[in-house]
Amino acid sequence: MRSALQTSFQRRHSFVESMQSVASMHGDLAVEPSRLRGATRMIGRTSAIAAAALIAFTGLAPSARADAVADFYKGKQISLIVGTSTGNDYDFRGRLLARHLGRFIPGNPTIIPRNMPGAGGINAANWLANVAPRDGTAIHMIMANMMNKQAVGVPGVKFDARQFSWIGNTTSTPNVTSAWHTSGVKTIQDAKERELIIGAPAGTAGEVYGAVMNALAGTKFKVVTGYPGGNEVNLAMERGEIQGRASNSWASWKSTRPNWVRDKKLIVLVQVALKRDPELKDIPTLIELVKSERDRKFMAFLSAETTVARALVAPPEVPADRINALRRAFDMTVKDPQFLADAAKMGGMDIQPMTGEEAQPIAHGIVNTSPDVIEYARKVLGNLLR
Repeated sequence: MRSALQTSFQRRHSFVESMQSVASMHGDLAVEPSRLRGATRMIGRTSAIAAAALIAFTGLAPSARADAVADFYKGKQISLIVGTSTGNDYDFRGRLLARHLGRFIPGNPTIIPRNMPGAGGINAANWLANVAPRDGTAIHMIMANMMNKQAVGVPGVKFDARQFSWIGNTTSTPNVTSAWHTSGVKTIQDAKERELIIGAPAGTAGEVYGAVMNALAGTKFKVVTGYPGGNEVNLAMERGEIQGRASNSWASWKSTRPNWVRDKKLIVLVQVALKRDPELKDIPTLIELVKSERDRKFMAFLSAETTVARALVAPPEVPADRINALRRAFDMTVKDPQFLADAAKMGGMDIQPMTGEEAQPIAHGIVNTSPDVIEYARKVLGNLLR
């Protein structure tokens, strides 16, 4: 109580000093001290009580807001939607966050991971935008290429990523095109000289990368689609049905197939990123494969998504205090020793976090790519825009 009174006194004293300072800067507002004292007596006890009440309300407002968020989330469940099937890096990260995030959200809600695969991630993003409750009880680990798909106008996109609230990003990781170790292809130059059969689920980034490199960089990839998910592509590669995988994130290979990385069963040919990853410093980026400024801008547009590779988003119109609570909970989770120890057990999963405030403008920037780049992208991608 005494501390609260001292704080109140200090705030009021500061307020008075501020008013005196304003008065001193404006001669026409200056009042003699004796007249100030007289005016103060005229204000009386009622005004003093009102001022104290205002100060007290201002001091308690943040706590009241926190209590309101805790009251809302107490006893509730939050659905964490993953737009892929099970057994991949998106799925692993979603489940990892689900185990820990609730400890840091006021009210400690239970987080339930749910897989919602389909249309290369579009189904889940559409659900978040149009069906999900807008009260903070649904969040989504959005697939990295959703902003690109929106920007070029892929049919079926019924969301605007700029209307999502970005909660945080767990890592920035390049996507990589890889050959199986028995294929005989060791470098991207080899892929320009001989055909390499690579697999990709239809409508995913891998299908795009293979076609784009063939068109602009002179590679001879034969992209086989129709696989329901990445796990099926991996199995086909192991069986010798295909010779490589068109796209998977480097972080995913390390977390889901660490033995393949360790035993060099994967030969990384190219990385999709704005700059080379330190762990892949000898592997060229997609941007480096082309020469013209127009092609480089287009490749940069395709590569920018990897900067926000594993991000959590919330639907439009979720109350601001709940978004703030979710963001701060994410920030605390990704620094938490228990969370990091759990991630380390999952093949040394990369955790290179970014706040929601940092991730959101990057995502918006991809959607807002200049019209000339988007027009060229549509021309190059052609019938892949489906």
